[in-house]
Amino acid sequence: MPDAPSAPQLRGLFRTTPVTRMADIERAVAARSRRSLFRDLTSLGYLSSYTHTGRYYTLRSVPDFDADGLWRYQGIGFSRDGTLKATVWRLVDTSEAGRTHRELQRRLGVRVHNPLLELVERKQLGRAPLEGEYVYVAAARRRAERQLKCRRALVAAGAPPMAPPEPTLAVEVLLEIIHGTVVRLDAQEVAARLVARGVAITAAQVEQVCRRHGVGKKTARFRSRRSRR
Repeated sequence: MPDAPSAPQLRGLFRTTPVTRMADIERAVAARSRRSLFRDLTSLGYLSSYTHTGRYYTLRSVPDFDADGLWRYQGIGFSRDGTLKATVWRLVDTSEAGRTHRELQRRLGVRVHNPLLELVERKQLGRAPLEGEYVYVAAARRRAERQLKCRRALVAAGAPPMAPPEPTLAVEVLLEIIHGTVVRLDAQEVAARLVARGVAITAAQVEQVCRRHGVGKKTARFRSRRSRR
């Protein structure tokens, strides 16, 4: 296949600037329309970032992907799968013990609620509740069973001490409380509503957030089911 008309200019651009925006590509190759540039990029093999709403581009030959097929350049994330949804699917499907929402979000550095929800709704992934959060597993039944068996074994062996909730989880908890209608705050109830939305969080983490931010001390009474008599 012959080279694209702008191939030399594009290769030169990505040699000096491994990751760039379409506006910069258009300036570097002013003689080509955006549609033509996308054809040229396709012929060379390109990736758009799974972070920053896909605004950044690189050539497939540039990234040095890690074991998870991910590569970051100055905080901009790329995946060998191209899209965030395809990346989430692969990370879950190929995992030994499934993945939780929290694990995926921490690994990818972006919100993964929407792609997870879509993959589950389309039956491309499954999920099962375990220890107060969902574990996402492969769609194939036998593989999902093996993943859940492995996850349960890890939990039984003793999970590491629970770290303080990440800032993104804290925001989710506070927003749920603000927009909720309950007067008496209940850690289990708040956690259940968040898990239903695909946010991996436990009642204990909800309590941590509320204690840290003083929620429930003056405006409402906060309790967990563990404290009920």
